Amino acid sequence: MRVVSLFDGISVAREALRKANLPVESYKASEIDPYAIKISKTRWPEIQHIGDVKDCSGLEMDLLIGGSPCQDLSIAKVNREGLTGQRSRLFWEFVRIRNESNPRWWILENVASMSVETRNQMTEALGCMPILIDASLVSAQSRKRLFWTNISTVLPTEKGIKLKDILEKAVDSKYTVATSYCKAEGAGRLVGTLNGNNAQANRIYSIEGKSPTLSANGGGLGAKTGLYVVGEVVRRLTPVECERLQGLPDGYTEGVSDTQRYKTLGNAFNADVITHILKGIRMEGL
Repeated sequence: MRVVSLFDGISVAREALRKANLPVESYKASEIDPYAIKISKTRWPEIQHIGDVKDCSGLEMDLLIGGSPCQDLSIAKVNREGLTGQRSRLFWEFVRIRNESNPRWWILENVASMSVETRNQMTEALGCMPILIDASLVSAQSRKRLFWTNISTVLPTEKGIKLKDILEKAVDSKYTVATSYCKAEGAGRLVGTLNGNNAQANRIYSIEGKSPTLSANGGGLGAKTGLYVVGEVVRRLTPVECERLQGLPDGYTEGVSDTQRYKTLGNAFNADVITHILKGIRMEGL
């Protein structure tokens, strides 16, 4: 199978193809983040990197896959510009390349937290309705995403994985944030805050449920990974634990700083969701 991955990031699509046991003749990746490219080249040295998506044309492929930038789409962002924004307008490059190359199969992913107007624009451009899949069905992370695809897809079966199931047994003390916290009232996965500050980066969650969505943005103590009560301490998740939340092998993002590991993982696909969709190709008779 000849594969082209746009906005490739750390090549999670390549890992998903491996997990789906699909043959890969060639895999071309369009990505501009140097840290993501470094991780990709370390994990998959055979990948051909083809640069900026805006410069890509004349590509031959059987499968086109991509998760176009969402920074201008989320309803949580004030004054969002939608598909005309500097980052999210790159969606139209996916449409252009798909229409030029006419691949047998294609997948486009983006956040579920976009306006109805934007969702309708994307649906019209792609010519099919999206399916909403929450990665919590196949992992310990809540991560709702929309997938537009011409591969026949149904929701995966709930695996019942909780955050406590993927935690490392021994963790470096540098990930510990505190030994005490302000407990939240009522039940639920949010169990408290640091110093009574309810800002997102200070919220503390239980390990008995799912983690919030991994994020590539924001500063603060737990903005990228959340904070959790584990035993006697409050701590961040480790990069390895974040890899597990995304369905990736331990150490997949080694070779760059923790900051860049968190960032690239927050930008990535959940590998097990993509694997689930890709298995539909076999049902169609590859």
